[in-house]
Amino acid sequence: MEKTFIFAGFGGQGMLLIGKFVAMACMLDGKHVSWLPSYGPEMRGGTANCSVIVSDDPVASPLVDKADVIVAMNRPSLDKFEEHVKPGGVLVINSSIIDRKAVRDDITVVYCDANGIAESIGNPKGANVAILGATLAKAPVTSVDSMMEAIRIELGEKKARFLEGNKKALLAGMEAAK
Repeated sequence: MEKTFIFAGFGGQGMLLIGKFVAMACMLDGKHVSWLPSYGPEMRGGTANCSVIVSDDPVASPLVDKADVIVAMNRPSLDKFEEHVKPGGVLVINSSIIDRKAVRDDITVVYCDANGIAESIGNPKGANVAILGATLAKAPVTSVDSMMEAIRIELGEKKARFLEGNKKALLAGMEAAK
């Protein structure tokens, strides 16, 4: 099994972080993983994306051109990466802020109101984890337990207070994508 992901959005939307969450969770599950970030020079507001590869075998190269799953958190990311979804793959679109539909008909498209989900559960900064939940509902590469352990590890003790909000966002995103 090998599953490739691209998480893309503006800097500050947490795309690199949720890519790390996926890589860590799958590593905890005993999979081989790679995580490769790419971002513009801006700290916030510039482009940010990362690729994640999850495999039963060692990953030879972290580069991903065509992905099984792409998450587009904003319109520029959708415009740039829609063509990079493999036929039969999954495209997850943040419908909260993206004002167009996907044009491809050879892929599964999931429209996730990530910002709305985050607001509805009282975690306005949880849109990235909500869309991660929607993504995992359609591309289940790890369990909720492994993902929550990965989030706990990545957030560390200083940010442990955000664990419960992230769990709510993850589960709400998964439910919305069913």
